[in-house]
Amino acid sequence: MLRKETGIAESTRSSQSFEESAVPQQSGPAVPSPGINERKLMAKIDMRLLPVLCVLYLLAFLDRVNISNAAIFGLKSDLKLGGVEYNTALTIFFVPYILFEIPSNILLKKLKPHLWLSICMFMFGLTTTLQGLVQNYHGLLATRFFLGVFEAGMFPGCFYLIAMWYKREEAQKRYSFFFGSTSLAGAFGGLLASAIGKIDGYHGYRGWRWIFILEGVLTCAVSFLFYFVIVDFPEEAKFLTDEERAFVKARLQKDVGESAREENITLKDVLGVFKDYKIFVGGFMYFGLVVPAYGYAYFAPTILQQFGTSPIQTQLRSVPPWACAFVFAMLIATLSDYFKHRFLFTLIPISITISGFAILLAVHDNKTLQYGALFLLAMGTYSAMPVVVCWFNTNLSGHHRRSVGTAWQVGFGNIGGIIATYSFLDVDKPFYTRGYSIGLAFACLSALSCVVYFVGVTAENKRRSRGQSKHSDATEEEKRVLGDENPEYRYLR
Repeated sequence: MLRKETGIAESTRSSQSFEESAVPQQSGPAVPSPGINERKLMAKIDMRLLPVLCVLYLLAFLDRVNISNAAIFGLKSDLKLGGVEYNTALTIFFVPYILFEIPSNILLKKLKPHLWLSICMFMFGLTTTLQGLVQNYHGLLATRFFLGVFEAGMFPGCFYLIAMWYKREEAQKRYSFFFGSTSLAGAFGGLLASAIGKIDGYHGYRGWRWIFILEGVLTCAVSFLFYFVIVDFPEEAKFLTDEERAFVKARLQKDVGESAREENITLKDVLGVFKDYKIFVGGFMYFGLVVPAYGYAYFAPTILQQFGTSPIQTQLRSVPPWACAFVFAMLIATLSDYFKHRFLFTLIPISITISGFAILLAVHDNKTLQYGALFLLAMGTYSAMPVVVCWFNTNLSGHHRRSVGTAWQVGFGNIGGIIATYSFLDVDKPFYTRGYSIGLAFACLSALSCVVYFVGVTAENKRRSRGQSKHSDATEEEKRVLGDENPEYRYLR
């Protein structure tokens, strides 16, 4: 029998539309084997998987955006950056970061997560350390480029790995907790930078150099430990017994069908994923949010500095909005999982982001209100992003479509990072009207894309319920590798 989803209200729960959002029936119900307690097993998986990935991505995001903290402590003046050279240094990170998303996820599948992710982690930590030793603009460009190369696989790889462990209805809290690493990194980065800034001049190195060196060395040290503790896919997880692995595989098969872990990904498989228009819509959903997200991450300290605070106070004032963003993101995720619904929990946070931009565009003489608007920006943007990625990612089924689709969404979406880096220019101080307007426009683009995706998956569910899917005549063997294109599959809305 098809699983019926819970809606936003009691009337919605009984409606036909949510009934059509059921998942396919799979052979062999996921009933715990003797001696297996499902709740305890999932807690065991949570403790082994999530904290490690959260720390990994916290360090990755910290190493990526700590340049904004370094800029407050003299990076621009020491390297004699003028015009848009600082913005260009931010931009060059995204070129390899975008291009290597899909290849990285394919390598993740081939080499196993514990090996590939720990290698990448060591390399971007080393690159961050070297960034603290550069002597000119060209050296900064080179290190930022290679930082993008080695960080390319972190975000999509971790999301891909999490998606292969959890059912769709239980994934959002885990995704948001993981994604909350970005908010925690922002908060931690501000506190750490304020502390490191106090050793400005130690051993002849300016404070901005120590930010890169110490944070990079920390990442390299942790990477050696993570080689042994990063969890692989369920089929290869050594911390589970044979019975537990079989149970995890069965419960996931019941939710999203066969994973096709053993099937190799070919170029034809990769290109085949892009025949589905929803893949492109998913990219725009994330793309629209990346612009305000990176705009805030890279330029919040610069914006705060316009309020007339000292460098140390600027770093400390950057912490509370990040902390509130983490709490609000977890609230949104908990409600989204409770109602087994995603669409409205993308629109609500995006609306908060839009209201933050509206205040910043309209108000220029009230620092308290402007500071409050930064809270709205951080809370709205960093709450909507994990829902958007989780919604799209967990609606993709099977290793092929999920690995390629996730990497595509994140890779394409991060083109928005390039736009964000040129949105806030020194010539626009102190009001940054251009940057706020661009962020507002792209937040609206994301909201529109979410509407299109919602309409698309709803229509597809109805077609499949009427037996009008393009794969309605597929054999059982063909259905096994169709993933979410299986005519028995129903998309979560």
